Amino acid sequence: MTTEADAAWALAPWDATETLERIARKDISRLEMLTAAVRRAKDVSALNAIVTPTFERALAQSPVDGPLNGVPTFIKDLNQVAGVRTRWGSLAMGDYVSRTSDPTVLQLEATGLVSLGKSAAPEFGLMPTTESFATGPCHNPWDLSRTPGGSSGGAAALVSAGVVPLAHGSDGGGSIRIPAACCGLVGLKPSAGRFNMPNTALLPVQVAVEGVVTRSVRDTVLFWDALERRRKSPKLPPIGPVTPGSKRRLRIAISVDSPTGSKVDPEQIAAAERAATLCRELGHEVQAVACPFTVAQANDFMKLWAYLAFAQVKAAPLVTHRGFDPSKLERWSQEIARDFSRDVLGALAGIRRLRRFAGQYATVMESWDVLLTPTLAQPPPKLGHLSPDQPFDELIAKMFAFTPFCALVNAAEAPALSLPLGRSATGLPIGVQFAAAKGQERTLLELGLALEAAAPWPLLAPRPPNAAA
Repeated sequence: MTTEADAAWALAPWDATETLERIARKDISRLEMLTAAVRRAKDVSALNAIVTPTFERALAQSPVDGPLNGVPTFIKDLNQVAGVRTRWGSLAMGDYVSRTSDPTVLQLEATGLVSLGKSAAPEFGLMPTTESFATGPCHNPWDLSRTPGGSSGGAAALVSAGVVPLAHGSDGGGSIRIPAACCGLVGLKPSAGRFNMPNTALLPVQVAVEGVVTRSVRDTVLFWDALERRRKSPKLPPIGPVTPGSKRRLRIAISVDSPTGSKVDPEQIAAAERAATLCRELGHEVQAVACPFTVAQANDFMKLWAYLAFAQVKAAPLVTHRGFDPSKLERWSQEIARDFSRDVLGALAGIRRLRRFAGQYATVMESWDVLLTPTLAQPPPKLGHLSPDQPFDELIAKMFAFTPFCALVNAAEAPALSLPLGRSATGLPIGVQFAAAKGQERTLLELGLALEAAAPWPLLAPRPPNAAA
């Protein structure tokens, strides 16, 4: 006998593209699709990936005349949704309920996406893991003892487990690509300015972007096409149309050396090299190069990160209207903010140097269409390895060792795409990063579609232990 749970999980492998096709053919209704996603969401409490469910609100929501109408999703808990609690992953923020929705959320809703709730994130999005003391650690569906990455870890866990086909994420230093690599997903960090984000106008370097994690490149294409139907970036070339059969021969550089000087795990290197071989087989020119970036540039990025932490901690009371309790901040947030205040002049000098990095990156990319690297230098670590209650210097070293490849692409304001093209000996997914010049998302997505067709990856992680069989 087929149970309600069986029926709900039978739909889990559908990506957003297939979901919309099924709704259009009337194989299933929009409400039936959302009801099934809610059931799956309730079945995966072992992941601890949902911090504020809004199931009833989603099921009662009227259809929106958008191209993604009927596709369920989650909003990362660093963004405000009117009438819904927002915690920014922090005990210090209390039980603040947002009065208005962020512009990002309004744009997502305008495409027709239906949010089932808020997904887990670390405190203020400052960590490459999702182990907030406010909500507890989020678990990787591939191995519940490991991190799903961060800061969009809850989003990645829910997509990888099959709860929703895509979920909102944001990326200031790798926060879309890191969890995509940890959870076997597709993660595109768009160029700065691709999403309308007026709140980032005052940032000294435009590192922060918004996007989604998906299971398929075609869904990433689908999402950005839907967004561009509502708004095209006035300063960037359009992403679409993305042509699956593009025959353009790309110049691809592969570099597997860490810009922080840390050791890169051999399985991560092997996955990048296999991806390079696959690119050659697709007809592209591929050449190995030394790492084009330096430890000094990575250190300057951390100075910027410390400034962003300091700014968020100082701005938090303005958001919650006196509901903020600084004594409840996690140790990492306190210490990285304090690191900025200890050497303001040194930090500002590093930020000034980093403001020139976008031009330096553009010069490097004049010789190449794509820069191929591992997404991460290590497999997703065990939960606790990057816990925010550790000494500052110890945690910084661990972060540099885990994720040296992502952050500098943010400083370049350029796009980068992580694809799950590798698998470890123990079965964990391994991501490979493809970066391009600013505004060249189309190049990355056309390459991604070709790689997806040539070397398809599993659509779902193994089922969490308390999910329906």
